[in-house]
Amino acid sequence: MRTLFLAGNWKMNPNSHAAAAELAQAVKVGVGQASDVRVAVCPPAVYLSQIDAVLEGSPVGMGAQNMHWEDEGAFTGELSGSMLIDVGCTHVILGHSERRHGLGESDSMINRKLAAALRARLIPIVCIGETREEREEDRTEDVVAGQLQGSLAGLSAEQMTGVVLAYEPVWAIGTGLTATPQQAQDVHAFIRDRLSDTFDRATANRVVVQYGGSVKPSNIAELLVRPDIDGALIGGASLKADDFLAMIRSARDLATKKG
Repeated sequence: MRTLFLAGNWKMNPNSHAAAAELAQAVKVGVGQASDVRVAVCPPAVYLSQIDAVLEGSPVGMGAQNMHWEDEGAFTGELSGSMLIDVGCTHVILGHSERRHGLGESDSMINRKLAAALRARLIPIVCIGETREEREEDRTEDVVAGQLQGSLAGLSAEQMTGVVLAYEPVWAIGTGLTATPQQAQDVHAFIRDRLSDTFDRATANRVVVQYGGSVKPSNIAELLVRPDIDGALIGGASLKADDFLAMIRSARDLATKKG
């Protein structure tokens, strides 16, 4: 059975080391030593070393929000996988829609970053999802299938089981809109079917697929109860410790019932 996984993407927040440390400490205390649900926080790069120190002794993982595909070299402003490992990262977000659509990252770029993350032994969280226009044109499955094919190209079945996917409909990110639980489940089931076609059903059944897009305490339970939704990549609500911990509790309650 797949373990539910909640990750907080802090994006370009908060605006001070002190506030970042306070948030991480609150998450650490709230999570305690329980491991029934996987939890990670993904702070801005400038805070990674400090947050690693705050999280010491905790099962809470730490992820970066991006990385470069090369291991070293003349790439001003970029960070390599080995650098992220050195400051304590366990995870890295790749291909978030704000980078795909805002900064022009392509599937091939994300694929190269994915290969680098796996070389560095980071757990990649690879984001996929359609725009509002693409959904209205009934192109969701075509778009998601293309992103999967391009982003995951060249992976073996064994490598795939070490990758987390996050379905994030672009139209639901930071808008207050959320896919209905059935809309989300339909796409998650489609993703798993595509993984089965590309690899095999056993591999597909092992891959964690999160949902992202205006996830909050009031809607997380009805999303997580769906059979192919294995957690959430949470943006704004992860910046409020009480909200993030409330969502973790909801996930734990569900895990207990399933167990």
